[in-house]
Amino acid sequence: MNTVSDEQFDALITCAMDELPQDYIRRLDNVAIVQADEPTHEQKIKMEIDDNHLLLGLYEGIPLTARGAGYTFVLPDKITLFKNPLLAISHSEKEFFENTKRTLWHEIAHFYGLSHADMDARQHKK
Repeated sequence: MNTVSDEQFDALITCAMDELPQDYIRRLDNVAIVQADEPTHEQKIKMEIDDNHLLLGLYEGIPLTARGAGYTFVLPDKITLFKNPLLAISHSEKEFFENTKRTLWHEIAHFYGLSHADMDARQHKK
């Protein structure tokens, strides 16, 4: 795939959210879902990503399982989906959508403190 506009990407993210298990989507609390063309230099450093690897998405925040009684008046957690890396691994519009949905699910699962095995099992369960 060559390119997708920000508006098209935003619409795909919304469609992906509609297809994911809605119990998990409805319970997202204090989480902003945003898009960017590429991860920032700081995000790459934080995640120890070099130029030979791609970062498709990133959850930044305090997972639900780590929030205690003192969790008040905090900025929203943030899930960022990176358009250009997702385009780089996708060979069709359908594959781009599926990669976007899979990455979004992965990052939402970090909010819930789920393991990779839990993520796969819950996505296929829908």
